[in-house]
Amino acid sequence: MDILEMNFVDGFIRMCNDGFLQGWHERNGGNLSYRLKSDEVELIKDSLNFTNEFEKIGAKVPNLANEFFLVTGSGKYFRNVIINPEENITIIQIDGTGEEYRVVWGLTDGGRPTSELPSHLLNHSVKKRVTNGKHRVIYHCHTTNIIALTFVLPLDSKVFTRELWEIATECPVVFPDGIGIVGWMVPGGEKIAIATSELMEKYDVAIWSHHGIFCSGEDFDLTFGLADTVEKSAEILVKVLSIRRNKLQTITPNNFKELAKDFNVKLSQEFLYEK
Repeated sequence: MDILEMNFVDGFIRMCNDGFLQGWHERNGGNLSYRLKSDEVELIKDSLNFTNEFEKIGAKVPNLANEFFLVTGSGKYFRNVIINPEENITIIQIDGTGEEYRVVWGLTDGGRPTSELPSHLLNHSVKKRVTNGKHRVIYHCHTTNIIALTFVLPLDSKVFTRELWEIATECPVVFPDGIGIVGWMVPGGEKIAIATSELMEKYDVAIWSHHGIFCSGEDFDLTFGLADTVEKSAEILVKVLSIRRNKLQTITPNNFKELAKDFNVKLSQEFLYEK
């Protein structure tokens, strides 16, 4: 079957374009990855090239051994994915040890998978384990208002989560476990990959201070919706703080408890503190 006719490729391309239209992917900013299902691999295996050499990932992910991932390319622009997918995205195969990968499709004009591949694969490794394989999408984008807030709010998960929960009623329902924070680090390396994956043990969203966010989800719609909800709440908070430093009224811990009961969600209690 033609790879470009696969539903998961359509969903991947759409998410890249949606993110660009939101303004989250200036130049070659941001990256996206998807862990293929076994039946999807079976349908496209005859169109894959298994002759390329394996290369080091820069991280060890043994529970992803022999898995396949669709990822954006390093230095590629999200705005171009919808125009020419084969030049800008790629399918990679992880080797049997979980320490190396090879390109098996895409990047027709050359290049490599995203420079954030270690972060993506470590996050996939954690999420595959803690969700029993349900999560398949990892998304990194440069959400403008979240980045702005990392300059004015304490870089503390407790503070960030509570502020965003209070701004939009949907937030505690969409991310009931809260949001993790990574202090500023050089992107693309093993250290920031490990720091992010440690947060993904507990959260589905990790903020990279002064840089953007990483989100994890079961599919493209849920993952994009998570990023969109977080950024929308941040946008409202930026506007509120611009108007008035202290809110006159807000959603209270008791309100959150009522919300959780009606929507049948389990809220992390650490964020229900009295201010």
